[in-house]
Amino acid sequence: MIIKNARLQNGIFDIEIKDGKISDIGNFDKEGDINAEGKRAIPGLIDTHIHGYAGVDTSDGNLSVISRALALDGTTSFFPTTMTDSVENLIKTTNQPLPESGANVVGYHLEGPYISTKKKGAQNEAFIKSPDLDEFKKFNNVSVISLAPELDGAIEFIENCACRVSIGHTDCDCETAIKAIEAGADGLTHTFNAMPPLLHRAPGPIGAAAEKEIYTELICDGRHVSKAAVLALYKMMGSDKVILISDAIRPAGLPNGRYDSGGLTVIMNDGALTLEDGTLAGGSQPLLQCVKTAVSFGIDFYEAVKMASETPAKRFNLNKGKIEKGYDADIVIINDNFSVSDVIIGGKLYK
Repeated sequence: MIIKNARLQNGIFDIEIKDGKISDIGNFDKEGDINAEGKRAIPGLIDTHIHGYAGVDTSDGNLSVISRALALDGTTSFFPTTMTDSVENLIKTTNQPLPESGANVVGYHLEGPYISTKKKGAQNEAFIKSPDLDEFKKFNNVSVISLAPELDGAIEFIENCACRVSIGHTDCDCETAIKAIEAGADGLTHTFNAMPPLLHRAPGPIGAAAEKEIYTELICDGRHVSKAAVLALYKMMGSDKVILISDAIRPAGLPNGRYDSGGLTVIMNDGALTLEDGTLAGGSQPLLQCVKTAVSFGIDFYEAVKMASETPAKRFNLNKGKIEKGYDADIVIINDNFSVSDVIIGGKLYK
């Protein structure tokens, strides 16, 4: 496959794809399969924190619907993210069949059940509990878990669990967060949300993340985090450490109404998703729209794209996130208004 006339960061080039990889970039005297003239080619986006999409939840046992819908909206890889749920349901969810087409499923992101009741957000408190390594081993294909490091047994869990760990839904102080990072935690779950704030004498987990330079997730939808806070985190951590996420849940992309998410009622109102008491309950946009919001806040286009592609790929050691020779051919062609024109996953045009 050859993509012609694609606008890249350093000019307009053709992209050659062979065997699912980017094999060459240049100006070729060959016919193309896709003419991207006047459009940008960006790496396929990688959403490391997404609970559901297009009316389907990760726990429904039908990831193929989410995978297909995400692919059409520019996300070519994702981490199906669970809500705090019963152990039985989490076992069932993480052992479900993976989709054969659409966006790639990298691995599961368990958000809970090992979280703080004080910072539960839109999680179901009935299933919150302390970390349990033997229990965790029953879950399949888990790439990352979000937990509160102040819980009994959390530090030992971090040291011994066979996946990456993010600090999230936590009421911990800076010192406890640093202990968790030194034990192996390398990320912060939806920074600013469901955690203590950054204060000058009580910097909390955000201060620990800055000191230790770990990865920081960010819901950049203009609702969960203000423009000023988005820019502050970006300037503090840089595009090498900030990872844009959608945190989308089941009703994302659907009209206004009442929906179920993780056993709780959520209300969609003009793009805002809340519990009945007004608590923000997750994202309602695809990741590409979060990139667009970051750009509208003043962040450079390619820096914003990097935080949704190259940076998450680096955290999880994926051969993705760049349009360079040798990388997986996951590419999205977009118009200047951020609408998706073409999607290539694994070197094949997705329709």
